[in-house]
Amino acid sequence: MEQFKGSADQKDLRARAIKLADLTEYQAGSVVSRQIIFRPAGTVTIFAFEEGEGLSEHTAPFDALVYILEGEAQITIAGKPLAVQAGEMIIMPANQPHSLKAVERFKMLLVMIKSCPPC
Repeated sequence: MEQFKGSADQKDLRARAIKLADLTEYQAGSVVSRQIIFRPAGTVTIFAFEEGEGLSEHTAPFDALVYILEGEAQITIAGKPLAVQAGEMIIMPANQPHSLKAVERFKMLLVMIKSCPPC
């Protein structure tokens, strides 16, 4: 497995073994994201959150799977806070308000599969 550094486009990631956590870097006082796959059927995005940073409460029209690559996050779904650590995943249900906050800096993989009325 190779380390990946740089800003190559999505095509450069195909047919390569790459550590997910290497696809984005932490940035002081920020949340950094990088789309890995963007298709009409769904998206795969890597995020890096500095400690204390987060995403305010919002909803999405589709279920979203979050896998924590490193660190720890507090993910609140419909008012219920949950601690999610490296190696753990959580599914955020469609149309439920949710927010994320970095308890310590963390990286996550977000997978959103869009459903369509009878495909």
